[in-house]
Amino acid sequence: MTIIQEKKDSAHFNAPHAIFRALILAISCVVSFWLITHILADVYSISRDDTLLGGMWAVIATIFVYRDSYEQSGGAALSRMSATLVSFALCFVYLLIFPFHVWGMAALIALGAVVLAMMGRSNDMITASITTTVVMVVAAIGPQDAWREPILRLVDTAVGALIGLGAAWLCTFRLLSASAPGSRSRVEQ
Repeated sequence: MTIIQEKKDSAHFNAPHAIFRALILAISCVVSFWLITHILADVYSISRDDTLLGGMWAVIATIFVYRDSYEQSGGAALSRMSATLVSFALCFVYLLIFPFHVWGMAALIALGAVVLAMMGRSNDMITASITTTVVMVVAAIGPQDAWREPILRLVDTAVGALIGLGAAWLCTFRLLSASAPGSRSRVEQ
């Protein structure tokens, strides 16, 4: 971004809108964390630490997906979920057969990058690699029934992505209704 673009963007800064979006993001993160650590943890939980990790993972997915528009958030949700699904499949199969090993993790990262490139989603390889790393290291920390980790992180990601998408829709809906002819938003008042 050039200095001219930065000045242009700052000239259009809308404090009430920025505060509203920031509050929606913060509330969405709380909702994601709470859903995973309270509701879903009542259904299935490996340990307190794993439940907290799941809450954190859902919050990360919410933040990753929440963008300036619903359309951008939809693209981010697709990216997040495609990367997570590839990572899930690879880690799940690996952990059913083998325990954690650093070279196994490296092989999964490489394989995930190749799979995503073949799918035409090369931009998702960073997210898939991060997801694979987290899943594999958590499997190393708690190696008993490590094959469950990919499943749990897939659920955490899906919940967080849906919450982020819903939050983006809420903001987009608010902006559209505020800009409808004849309506005055609090931003304009």
